[in-house]
Amino acid sequence: MLLVGLTTFMLALFGSRYTTKPLLVIVLLVSSLVASFMDSYHVVINVDMIRNAMQTDLHESLDLFNPKLLVYFLLLGLFPSYLVYRAPIQYRGLKKELLGKLLTLVLSAVLMAGSMYLFSKHYTSFIREHKPLRYNTNPSYWIYSIVKYLNKTYFDSPIVISPIGKDAKITDEGKPRLLIVVVGEAPRADHFGLNGYLHDTTPKLKNIDLVNFPTFYSCGTSTAHSVPCMFSKFDREAFDYKKGISYENVLDILKHTGKVSILWRDNNSDSKGVALRVPYEDYKSKKHNTICEGGECRDEGMLVGLKQYIQDQNNSNILIVLHQMGNHGPAYYKRYPKQFEKFKPACHTNQLEKCTQEEISNAYDNAIVHTDSFLADTISLLKQFDHHYATGLIYIADHGESLGENGVYLHGMPYFMAPDAQKHVAAFAWLGTGTGIDRTHLQEIAKKPYSQDNLFHMILGFFHVQTREYKSGMDIFHTRP
Repeated sequence: MLLVGLTTFMLALFGSRYTTKPLLVIVLLVSSLVASFMDSYHVVINVDMIRNAMQTDLHESLDLFNPKLLVYFLLLGLFPSYLVYRAPIQYRGLKKELLGKLLTLVLSAVLMAGSMYLFSKHYTSFIREHKPLRYNTNPSYWIYSIVKYLNKTYFDSPIVISPIGKDAKITDEGKPRLLIVVVGEAPRADHFGLNGYLHDTTPKLKNIDLVNFPTFYSCGTSTAHSVPCMFSKFDREAFDYKKGISYENVLDILKHTGKVSILWRDNNSDSKGVALRVPYEDYKSKKHNTICEGGECRDEGMLVGLKQYIQDQNNSNILIVLHQMGNHGPAYYKRYPKQFEKFKPACHTNQLEKCTQEEISNAYDNAIVHTDSFLADTISLLKQFDHHYATGLIYIADHGESLGENGVYLHGMPYFMAPDAQKHVAAFAWLGTGTGIDRTHLQEIAKKPYSQDNLFHMILGFFHVQTREYKSGMDIFHTRP
């Protein structure tokens, strides 16, 4: 009764001779798609999810389309929209129309108020205990989320980018430093072989002397939130989308030193605004990526030509960021070549509800095995420069992933209600010789809880950057024994 009253009130408020039918058609079409996603993956369509959708390219979006979505769209969207289009509406004079609208609004408000009053005891306890339920109302919540997204993105005050770290300078003039930061896509910690997972998803990394961080947490549950957050000076509690686009990040601070060459290579949708002011290369297409098959460009393509790039920098300090396609769902089976299908049977469809949880998990794990190979190759590349540079690699996944536990799939749930699988992420560091970092101490503290908040300070600490923005206590590399 409450939802019927609310929906009627909203539609009547904005309905008129020229808007009623278009408004109803739009609501029906969008709501049918929303219903499909919510029913199939148990996701919620909030502001972050809408931002993800707006920042996702067509290639990634196609992974979400399937016959079930088409059925929902036809039966719950297109067919009723056709009935609305054909329905005759007899409009009266302006005065009678206004009185009719007013009566509809009043009756809708009375229906809402009456249901709240009659069941006030129930609502008081139920809503308090089940606040997340509002995220699942359709169409009210996606409409609210779109309005909020538009307000934050387009109708807010003009964005002025505030500089940070203008005082930055590199205090160590010794051996030049070469750091590669790999931003993973969706590997959760409990499916990473290095963390004792039953499937050996990291067969190559386990034979490399690296420092694993088994208790590492993300800033958010989506790429659009986590990626700008992890390179931001703000921690998870303080960060929001507006701050992410209004302030410079750690790449800008390195740029301010004038002594670090920076390159961002991206095989995901994009850098989410992080690399807007540094050299950026798109590896989602064949223009840069030479390793593509069946419309899928592989992460290994980002390594092609990287050795030459490093050599061309004439022994200057270098930061390279590689943004993976990694475990992007729901079509996990597309994320790895056939020779990496180690765990079977694997789910070979984007309709995850048609697969068993074991099949979904196997396909997801196979994608991690492919990432393991990519990361091992990246470390091998770094080892070739170990005699010229103080080398290092940091790997951090942007967020985790739900694989059907409790009926939840993918990611993007509000942080406070998201399961641990969407927040507890894979992370490790590999260090070459000459970094000056105490590896023994680092191994001792590696099991402590850390998060993407630490990355900003780890990067600055690795390059010995002195700035008021740097907090040594947040730099895992240089915490005191």
